[in-house]
Amino acid sequence: MDEYNVKPENGSFEDLDEETLFVVSQTFKALGDPTRIRILHLLFRHEYSVNQIAENLHLRQSTVSHQLRFLKNLRLVKNRREGTTLYYSCDDEHVMNLLKQTIDHAYHS
Repeated sequence: MDEYNVKPENGSFEDLDEETLFVVSQTFKALGDPTRIRILHLLFRHEYSVNQIAENLHLRQSTVSHQLRFLKNLRLVKNRREGTTLYYSCDDEHVMNLLKQTIDHAYHS
């Protein structure tokens, strides 16, 4: 229980600091958008370029770029450059596991 900020001696809950609250809320905001979920789900399996993501998900390149920028700012995805092409992959195993568990839960329901 200590990992969830509960003091064992009196059982009271420690409030979360503002930065933690912001990061958590932004992470759930990222997972609350169907397009971002589709992108993360695709990247869970393999790295892809913007064009490959757009083709696989039948989205406009500008839409994919916009969503990847949002996800990269939250450090949920990372990129590597090969020539003039950027390849994106997952950068946060915790969030990807949360997404996978949520998808599994949806299939189970």
